[in-house]
Amino acid sequence: MKPAGNRLIRWIRSLIIAVAVSIAFWTLVIMIFEEKFIFFPAVYPQGIYESEQRALQPEDHWFTTEDSVKLHGWLLRSKDAVGTLLMFHGNAGNLSHRGEILRRLRLTGFNVFIFDYRGYGKSEGSPTEEGVYADGRAAMQYVMSLAGVELKSLFFLGSSLGGAVAVDVATHQLPVGMILESTFSSAQDVAAHAYPFLPNRFLLRTRFDSESKIRNLHVPLLFFHGTDDSVIPHRLGRKLFDAANSPKQFIDIIGANHNDMFLIGGETYLRQIRAFCLQLSSSLP
Repeated sequence: MKPAGNRLIRWIRSLIIAVAVSIAFWTLVIMIFEEKFIFFPAVYPQGIYESEQRALQPEDHWFTTEDSVKLHGWLLRSKDAVGTLLMFHGNAGNLSHRGEILRRLRLTGFNVFIFDYRGYGKSEGSPTEEGVYADGRAAMQYVMSLAGVELKSLFFLGSSLGGAVAVDVATHQLPVGMILESTFSSAQDVAAHAYPFLPNRFLLRTRFDSESKIRNLHVPLLFFHGTDDSVIPHRLGRKLFDAANSPKQFIDIIGANHNDMFLIGGETYLRQIRAFCLQLSSSLP
């Protein structure tokens, strides 16, 4: 074989080895630091607590999980509320970053209870999949103990990773209805989208397998997903919807990305949430 041919073979071999080493390296990094790639908490004093507390005047609440982790939440009350929304936020920031959507939901006629998962905001601990599920269950139990909150008027609102937490909590205690936005079928599906050339989806310890859980739920569902979502592809929201039981509705928010659902959807988005909850509340004895 000619020297040029030998050089080409050596170059190809070196390239294959370099690619394999790179894949192995990044696969190992993600495996070791898996939770760092999933949870992005802002720990107090990070956030915008003072200005949002002045603007919203929320009630501060503290409650404890079954494994003795102390969590922090806010309750916003609305006069003549049509129901209470238990809000499960996404994987980044903390509750103080959700001021604008909290404000709009209260003006739409809802009491809203939002809490921080362990390791977020003022809540103790460090986040894990099983941990945030336990946090969600504790929030459900706590909100039901509050004055003016009844199971027959309680709805879940889960956004992104919070949608997976809401689905899991619903397997323990069904709300009247559940609103899921910008959420996904499973962590494996998200990993396949985010890291298409890595085998991490087969190696993840974290599951967030909403698809299998939602198949066993029988609760009215309202889905929202942005058509331009660059974090959680629209198709993963649709995949979860397809696995769910009726009654269910899927609403596309045209042009919305991952974190601007309520801004792009505007009053139409809020009216659809209110109509969904009112319809269910009025059907109960």
